[in-house]
Amino acid sequence: MNFPEGLKYTKDHEWIKVEGNVGTIGITDFAQSELGDIVFVDVDPDLEEVTFGESFGTIEAVKTVSDLYSPCTGKVLEINPKLEDEPQIINGDPYGEGWIIKVEISDPDELNKLMDSAAYKAQLNQ
Repeated sequence: MNFPEGLKYTKDHEWIKVEGNVGTIGITDFAQSELGDIVFVDVDPDLEEVTFGESFGTIEAVKTVSDLYSPCTGKVLEINPKLEDEPQIINGDPYGEGWIIKVEISDPDELNKLMDSAAYKAQLNQ
């Protein structure tokens, strides 16, 4: 199980990598392993904004569908175009090529409500 340093994590198993005022968001290695083979990622192509703690889409695996929750509030800058044809890249590279959306963060203080890798790992009892 991989818990990269330098990311922030939600209790719902999303991660955010912050670079300046841009956050790249995806699901954790733990989440993708629990879901199994990912077959579809559903994020509205017209999505303009996300809100901290609220669902911005779903991720579908062979046996289940799970909501995606935003770790920040902000303007959506980009949705990973590769996920439309290759959603399984999340299984192989959840912290790299398998990112889901990029957001311009509007309230950086919200990030203080998230966990670092050690706290997230402890939450999972890893």
